Amino acid sequence: MPDPRVLMGVIGRPHGVRGLVRVQAFTARPEDIAAYGPLSDETGERTFRLEIVTPGEMPVVRITGVADRDAAARLTGTRLHVARAVLPPAEGDEFYLADLVGLAALDASGAAVGTVTAVHDHGAGTFLEIVRDGAAAMLLPFTRAAVPVVDIAAGRIVIDPPAEQIVPPSADVGEGAAA
Repeated sequence: MPDPRVLMGVIGRPHGVRGLVRVQAFTARPEDIAAYGPLSDETGERTFRLEIVTPGEMPVVRITGVADRDAAARLTGTRLHVARAVLPPAEGDEFYLADLVGLAALDASGAAVGTVTAVHDHGAGTFLEIVRDGAAAMLLPFTRAAVPVVDIAAGRIVIDPPAEQIVPPSADVGEGAAA
């Protein structure tokens, strides 16, 4: 099995006409994205060497071999990964989100609920996707309230999903009420 990879950033829009791009970095300090050595795309087939030109929240970078705006534009949206082994070990109660994938999800009583298959973050918060046997996948907000225990060493998380809120339709909705 290949070494798992961790998403480090995404190539954004071109900056100027000489092949520079902005990069959305998921590192503690955005300019550190270039310090991890060559990064690869999702397939692992293409590699990219980055050089920070202008540090900042979305640093401007030069990618080796990219010399014009058109080439830079073709890379927009490319997700940049690094091998998990390159990253320093997590300290204390910290962990990498990628380490959650594959963990067993248990309820508070210890009963198996499913397995974490993905971690999603679309800007409004992080969600865990949990696949359950015989039921639809569950999207669970990754908060301390919904996931009170993360035990990477034991290969499990304990979950406390929020109660579903079902709002019954009012009597006049869909009844063709007269205006």
